[in-house]
Amino acid sequence: MTPSFTKYLIIGAGIHGLSTAYHLALELKNRGLGSGNDILVIDKSGIGAGASGIACGVVRNNYFQPAMRELMAHSVEVWESDPKAYSYHPVGYMQISPDVMHSDVANIYEQQKTIGYPSVFVEGSEDSMSYMQGIFNDWQAKGITSVLHEKKGGYSNNMKCMEGLAAKAEREEVTILGNVEVTGVQFSGNSISAVETNRGNIQMDYLIVGAGPWVNTFWKMIDLPSKINVKDGDNIREGVQMWRYYCLQEGTLGVDPKMLKTNNGEMPPVIHLDTDSPLYSDTDGRLITDKMWGIYYKPDFSFDGVQGGGAPYDVNGTDVNFSVDPYGTESPDFVVGKDFIDMWCAALAFCQKRFEDTRHLYRNEYSSGGLGAMAPDSFPVFDVYRENCYIIADSNHGYKMLGVGKLVASEIMGDSSKLLEPFRFSRFKEGKLHPVSNSPFPWS
Repeated sequence: MTPSFTKYLIIGAGIHGLSTAYHLALELKNRGLGSGNDILVIDKSGIGAGASGIACGVVRNNYFQPAMRELMAHSVEVWESDPKAYSYHPVGYMQISPDVMHSDVANIYEQQKTIGYPSVFVEGSEDSMSYMQGIFNDWQAKGITSVLHEKKGGYSNNMKCMEGLAAKAEREEVTILGNVEVTGVQFSGNSISAVETNRGNIQMDYLIVGAGPWVNTFWKMIDLPSKINVKDGDNIREGVQMWRYYCLQEGTLGVDPKMLKTNNGEMPPVIHLDTDSPLYSDTDGRLITDKMWGIYYKPDFSFDGVQGGGAPYDVNGTDVNFSVDPYGTESPDFVVGKDFIDMWCAALAFCQKRFEDTRHLYRNEYSSGGLGAMAPDSFPVFDVYRENCYIIADSNHGYKMLGVGKLVASEIMGDSSKLLEPFRFSRFKEGKLHPVSNSPFPWS
């Protein structure tokens, strides 16, 4: 039975909703202000049913934006606090880049040193190739002039993490209910007094929305603007769409995950390569792209393979009348297609000789898609609206940001977070936008 009242109502049983629920329960208990019994998490499907459940699970600090680096350093600490429950593999992360990105990556490295985040920076074509071949003797990617090797970070198995996080919340007496779909909200003055669901109305004192790509649904529900003005330097961009949608592209190659082992027999860091070198098919030699491209990949023991992805594509303004639902692999429109598969498999072979002639092993049944909702500068928005509604809008940076829930829980208790401050909604009006890198990925 769905409760008719709860002090704290959280919408979304993904990474942000569950993390916030768990840490809020701890905050209430530690402050003597209540317990997890005061918290209800609802989801229209269930635990990890959205973006969190199909996320590749990469955990990294590699961001050109200082605020993102500091926030991710905090999140990595949370990942490290309980690696077993979070199914976290701290293997490290490598950003491998061409000359056009050299200054960006050098800047990342310098600021990682400043905040005490351990990494190694290798510069120059010869030294970069030597460093990579010292890890993988079959490394063969051309046109690389720098390697940033983060010693922390790695990856997490998505659904195992969701189940572990839910278990931690439930041990703190948090209630998690699936098959509860929010259909509307009720206002009392400028605050929200209740949400309407398919299983009855739920009154609450405080509402937290952590709905991933469904953020626009709730944005409209609480009557926030669909278009905004954005101060960008000395210019004002008027009527900017608040939420833009990108189609995510990830897949799995059906090889033994241990095929990725390093020269010394260890499991490898997560590999992320960006390059402006032309990419040719490893099956028929045709040109796939001569523009900037990038991929990432890692072992995947859930589906027995090597998993990863490439840059997403913008679906705004396309002739597809898209909807977020059905999501992920169930979507008729937004799952990866042949173009992505050809690109990704050729890119794997571009990087390492061991992947040549493996295109036929691509596992179509484990292709994933789904949509990501991006803010105007492609970075998260964490803020309070309508006096008692906290919205966690991650702009598709979500899964790796496990620590955001801990910070949000503290803010709900009245402690403002310096790490979250750069991500307020007011930054668009004030012109405090996050800087843009030369990466082909909109979130780097």
